[in-house]
Amino acid sequence: MTRSLTAQELFDDVRSRLELVWVGNSVGADRKIEIAEGKQRRPSLVGYLNLIHPNKIQILGAEELAFLDALGVTARRTNVQRMMKLQPAALVFARGLEPPEDVLRSARRSRIPIWRTSKRGHDVLTYLQYHLARSLAPQTTLHGVFLEVYSIGVLITGEAGAGKSELALELITRGHRLVADDAPEFTLVAPDVIDGTCPEILRDCLEVRGLGVLNVREMFGDTAVKRNKYLRLIVHLGPTLDDGQHDAMKRLYGDVSSIKVFEVDVPRLVLPVAAGRNLAVLVEAAVRNHVLKSKGIDAAQTFVDRQAHTMKRQRTW
Repeated sequence: MTRSLTAQELFDDVRSRLELVWVGNSVGADRKIEIAEGKQRRPSLVGYLNLIHPNKIQILGAEELAFLDALGVTARRTNVQRMMKLQPAALVFARGLEPPEDVLRSARRSRIPIWRTSKRGHDVLTYLQYHLARSLAPQTTLHGVFLEVYSIGVLITGEAGAGKSELALELITRGHRLVADDAPEFTLVAPDVIDGTCPEILRDCLEVRGLGVLNVREMFGDTAVKRNKYLRLIVHLGPTLDDGQHDAMKRLYGDVSSIKVFEVDVPRLVLPVAAGRNLAVLVEAAVRNHVLKSKGIDAAQTFVDRQAHTMKRQRTW
């Protein structure tokens, strides 16, 4: 699968932040910036002018223009032609520098966008790297309700009618925050970091059976919603098992496993749903326990160690 972004889309996204001006009449607006799944990011997405390992977005500052100016007529023409043959998605001139006329003419013939900004080249480089990394990162949608519970990103999953939205509503009334209901979108922003956000059409909304669609922001205030959060834990609402079906180890350690999201192992806890169980309290306890485990504090393992120590002492008597 190939993820892509056009030059026009990128320009619209970052124009105000980077104070970009399109030199020319939007020449090359349909030029694509793309990354194929499984391919290494070399050449890099953004960087200063490089004619050996060309960047998708080439930035030119005072040093790059000084390099061109120092060349003879023939060498300059050769390097400008080489620059265009590399087919960058755009050339960005930093610090308000005017594009040289020969570069401008050659870019127009090759239909390569030329942008100018008053920002420093380093600022342009840093922001474009961040923006493109997120825009072109792998994305997926998982069914469930995504919340922030005790500062931890928790995805509540389960079959239809399991009570996910009701549980989310109770957690929100207890001071936790909604990120997205029904179809949160997740993006791999780093090798082991998955960021979850809400599609714009669903923002601030929570659908509860019998009540319909609720606007959480209007009902509970701005602090009841959050724009994004890293996914750290999945809580699955499962069916209640008979006592005879309970695995002894699961009763001791909990029904904990992990599932892969973008090849990242995300802890998953199954909570059986039954009448009278306070699931909101259980989710809060699960999050607190997850935080303790991440710090190396495992209550179940401590109990097992105590039991083993006690049995060893009894055998020595």
